[in-house]
Amino acid sequence: MEISMYDKIGEQNIRKLIHDFYTGIRKDTVLSPLYQGDFDAAQERLTLFMIQYLGGPQTYSEQRGHPALRRRHVQFPVQDETIAHWLGNMKAALDQSEIQPEYKEFLWDYFQNAAEFLRNR
Repeated sequence: MEISMYDKIGEQNIRKLIHDFYTGIRKDTVLSPLYQGDFDAAQERLTLFMIQYLGGPQTYSEQRGHPALRRRHVQFPVQDETIAHWLGNMKAALDQSEIQPEYKEFLWDYFQNAAEFLRNR
C-alpha cells in the first residue's frame, strides 16, 4: 500500500504552509483586496482542500461539495499579474517550510499547474 502525500508531508506541515502563505497574502497589495478581509475563512478552505487533494480526510468536500475550482475562482481575475503574486507568495511559504525537498517540488509543480488551470483572463 502506497503512502499518501498527505501522510508523507504531514497535516501540521500542510497547515503551516497555508498559514505562512496567507501571512504573505495579507501583505500583498495586488491580492489582498481580492479577499475583502476574508483571510481566515479562505485560509481554512485552502487548508482543507490541500489536505483532501493530498490524500487526507475529505472534510473539504463534506463541507463544501465538489471543489469545482474554476467555478469558484471565475469571479477573480486570474491573469499574469495575479498568478505571479499568488505563486510568489506560495514559493516564499514553501521555501521557509520544513517540508522535505522532494515534496516541496511535488507541491510547487501542483501549484504552478493549478494557477495555469485557473487562468481566466
